[in-house]
Order: sequence, then structure tokens, then C-alpha cells
Amino acid sequence: MSINSIISDLRKEGYRLTPQRLLILQILEEQGGHLSPAEIYEQAVERMPGLTEATVYRSLDFLALKGLAMVAHMGGGRLVYETTRHNHHHLICRTCRHTIEIEHDLLEAVYAQFNERTGFQIDCCHVTFFGLCPACAQL
Repeated sequence: MSINSIISDLRKEGYRLTPQRLLILQILEEQGGHLSPAEIYEQAVERMPGLTEATVYRSLDFLALKGLAMVAHMGGGRLVYETTRHNHHHLICRTCRHTIEIEHDLLEAVYAQFNERTGFQIDCCHVTFFGLCPACAQL
């Protein structure tokens, strides 16, 4: 989906893709995600001096609500944001915190079963599995 189509879709719903929201979306797209709100703020304020942290948080909430950004729980209470354009999930080691991305296609059958059994249509998903990486499992 292009930025122009995103802007058009939001306008149809009565919303605007403000310069601040657009900047934050661009940062997520450029970095590929996994950024904390503080990291996003640091990058955004370099490009848009005067931007406040509160605006970043509100923009992230808006982008997540509209399905343009996704919050991921990375364990230990740490939340990161990422773009929704790349559907993937995470394996995180509880010991060393090593993180591995796994492609969504590995879980497609599970999501199809959820839909089949419950009728619930999942339109945005992110799963984080916690366990031990091979190195920590050997200890």
C-alpha cells in the first residue's frame, strides 16, 4: 500500500495523516520496526525539531489503531513498534534475550484454524514465543 493510498483511505474515514504521523510511519518503514517509543522519538525529533514525546505516543497509538503500525511485546514489559507491512513473529530467549524473526507463513494454518473454529477473522497479528535458544538450552 502506497503512502498516497494510506492518505486517501484515512481521509475517507475523516482522518488526516499529519506530518508527524507520516514521519513516524516513515521511520518505522525505514528501520523495519522493533523500535521503542523513545527510539522513535529520538529519530523523529532530529528531523522535526520541536516534536514532543507526547505527540509521538499519540501518533503511535493512532497508527496502531488504524493498522499502520503494530505494537509487539518483547518481554520484560518492553514494547516496540513496527510496520504492519511485514507480517512476522518472534522467538525470544528468556535467558540471553536473543530474538529470531519467524515468517508468518509458518503460522498461517493456525490462524486459519482459529477462523474455522470460531469465525473470528484475525486482521492483524503478532505472536511472540518465549523459551530457550539452542545455546542457552545446553547450559
